Amino acid sequence: MHFFTTLAGYAAPIFLIISPILSYSDQAISMHKSRSSAGFSLDIPLIMLVASIFRVFYYPGAKFDTALLIQSFCNIFIQIILLKIALDHRPPPSSKGGDAALPFAGAQDGFGGFQRPYNFWQWRSPKPYWQFLLSLFISLTILELLIAPFQSVYSRYSALIGYIGLSVEATLPLPQLVANARSRSCKGFRFSVLASWLIGDAMKMFWFFTSTSAIPWAFKLCGIFQAACDLMIGIQYWMYGDEQPTIKTQQAWPYSGGKPHLGGPYSNGRQTPTGRRTPLAEKTI
Repeated sequence: MHFFTTLAGYAAPIFLIISPILSYSDQAISMHKSRSSAGFSLDIPLIMLVASIFRVFYYPGAKFDTALLIQSFCNIFIQIILLKIALDHRPPPSSKGGDAALPFAGAQDGFGGFQRPYNFWQWRSPKPYWQFLLSLFISLTILELLIAPFQSVYSRYSALIGYIGLSVEATLPLPQLVANARSRSCKGFRFSVLASWLIGDAMKMFWFFTSTSAIPWAFKLCGIFQAACDLMIGIQYWMYGDEQPTIKTQQAWPYSGGKPHLGGPYSNGRQTPTGRRTPLAEKTI
């Protein structure tokens, strides 16, 4: 047992540091080659970037293992690249495969039927994404400088920052879990990412509970939840594989009076690009 504990003490930190770059680099290269980010949830870069930024600001107060701090910087680096590629190669909303296969899945009905305020992280322009991340970093920097001199308050603030960041990170698998369930497919989601998550969870759990270095309980609790979600995605991948996503049927356009439009051989409307006819009142002369 002592041998495995010692081995994990050396291997786990190294794997945790390089795993974000190895796994997400494969995802980024795949999207760049195919010129499409369909099947990849944009919420993954959001979660990882927010969680990693919070973890960086958590370090001065918690002084946790240095490997976890280095991992946070590696995550920020690779997720910025991944977000840029995903935004550059967004498929149009009418792409084959249904809305659930798109990075902007849920833009109309929100996550789980809940409309996000101001369409948060579902903007069509890339600029708001970078503005949000920059604003978050500046805000946390200002709070750090203002609260750090007051040790009695800073210790509680640091703990709060840590639990927020790790709780956000624990939700990492949820967007992909929901996207897979909606489309009943894992197409576009790289197996290398899933394998990295599962192997990382196993090594991380063993290291967290056997390491002699400082590992706060916040890391352990959030790690357990994340490992359970990753396992569920593994089950989805086994069930669905790379099958084509379920295609959502589109509704016909209504008349101005509210009745459904019935396209037929005697309809006077013109054909739209999707094959639906425009009501007579919408025709241009």
